[in-house]
Amino acid sequence: MTLALHLKSGLLRCDIRPDLGGCLAGLWWGDVPVLRSTAGPALTSARLAGSYPLVPFSNRVAQAKLVWAGTSHPLVQNNAAEPHAIHGVGWQRPWEVLDESDQFALLSYQHKADAAWPFAFDTSQAFRLSEGALEITLSMTNQSSTPAPAGLGWHPYFVKRATSHLRFAASGRWEMGADKLPTQRLAATGLDTACAALDVDHCFEGWQGEALLSDERLRVRIASSLKRLVVFTNATRDFVAIEPVSHVNNAVNLMATGKWTADELGLRVLQPGESMSEVMSIRVGDAP
Repeated sequence: MTLALHLKSGLLRCDIRPDLGGCLAGLWWGDVPVLRSTAGPALTSARLAGSYPLVPFSNRVAQAKLVWAGTSHPLVQNNAAEPHAIHGVGWQRPWEVLDESDQFALLSYQHKADAAWPFAFDTSQAFRLSEGALEITLSMTNQSSTPAPAGLGWHPYFVKRATSHLRFAASGRWEMGADKLPTQRLAATGLDTACAALDVDHCFEGWQGEALLSDERLRVRIASSLKRLVVFTNATRDFVAIEPVSHVNNAVNLMATGKWTADELGLRVLQPGESMSEVMSIRVGDAP
């Protein structure tokens, strides 16, 4: 039996699939999709969802090898033929429903150390739907007996329409190599551009916590407590991925090179029993 949760407030509604990585199957403003959206019961994979959580890391760990405290931990290559570990483990595991109502859902996942991630943790997602806005709080606690690297984020896929325009401010961005891994940080001011021909796959730093995506149908404001933003789209894609994240792509292994500190990369090091929590909101309205 497929378990899909349905939240609704005014014109805004969303479907959640706890069993498919605790993902958002879809988010709609009336009948207009805000995210790449599939009715909850029809979704077959979190990879096709409107959004999914990134926990305990975002983006990629190079060559699926985690270097931590002087030890190299082989991870699972979890995205088809790609050689890296990608987007954490939460999006590929079933979550438990702890509470639900017409406008609220609370999910949890408890991770035991395994080949995909060698540190135990527990994590929760709280979805709160109000008239015009969806707010998601993502939290995690280190349940291992040693300090562990940690990161959080979200991977929402916003619908790209003919007149889609993205605007946000930042202070820098990481350049990407052919292997989809960051190479160097350069100064950047963010983006203020049409999306139709945009070709971007970068992690932006110094993000001011707000991005505006507007088109002929909707005006969407993405806000977060996080200070980094991964943006991905190109002319072949019918979406714009706008991803609030806590750390730079491949942050753990970049720190292991000695060139950057955890703070510079946005990587948290959680002590046993220590927690972290972040928030993302998506506010939706009709185009002016």
